Amino acid sequence: MGRLADRVVLITGAGRGIGRGSARALAKEGADIAIAEIDPVTTKDAAREVETLGRRAVAMPGDIASREFCEEAVRRTVAELGRLDILIHNAATTAGMKSFEEFTDDEFMRTFDVNAMAAFRLMRAASPHLRASPAGRVINFASAAGTAGNARQFDYAAAKESVRAMTRVAAREFAKDGVTVNTICPFADSEGVRENIDESVIAMMRKSVPLGRLGDCETDIGRAVVFLASDDASFVTSNTLWLDGGGGSTRG
Repeated sequence: MGRLADRVVLITGAGRGIGRGSARALAKEGADIAIAEIDPVTTKDAAREVETLGRRAVAMPGDIASREFCEEAVRRTVAELGRLDILIHNAATTAGMKSFEEFTDDEFMRTFDVNAMAAFRLMRAASPHLRASPAGRVINFASAAGTAGNARQFDYAAAKESVRAMTRVAAREFAKDGVTVNTICPFADSEGVRENIDESVIAMMRKSVPLGRLGDCETDIGRAVVFLASDDASFVTSNTLWLDGGGGSTRG
């Protein structure tokens, strides 16, 4: 069996991109996976892909911005897969690239709900199950948009830096029960990147990466997720792991 044999993962935003690549990497290491994703079609596709890898899967389409859905996702994971060992919050959204004066309250709050409030609600709902696990793990996704203070990404940067702050606090509060809590800041060749950033900008960004490429969603990002979820990372907590090929302009 693999490094995550028979452990149960709940991962958000796994219908495509980094989330889906991570789900594949986790399943290949023996994990059973519950997928919470807003798109019902890609949710089911990702679950079927996990099953073709020989693992159990639960497809849970819904809006992670909803408190009720966050709580239901945890409940269904435990009910259908028997436990919850690893929580991964990868789902994200943004209202687009524009100056901060152009964001409406509703746009800002929608971005905050999906990125930051969902991280809080999921950790809160999952807490008793993670504390009961012999290898509880939380992996939240943030972004260099926040650490670098990228212009024209006001809503996304604010929400993602909030995720990093919550991760550090949760790591301290979970520590007495052996649960680790870490953040990943990725830079990958995903659908989300291509939908929100012009190809000319992506090409320029690629040139700024010392390793000369964007990360692969499964082999570069997903394998790092496996590490943080595994026993090999049992002494790693309250950290931010930048998976950016060395291209991060500001880290802290």
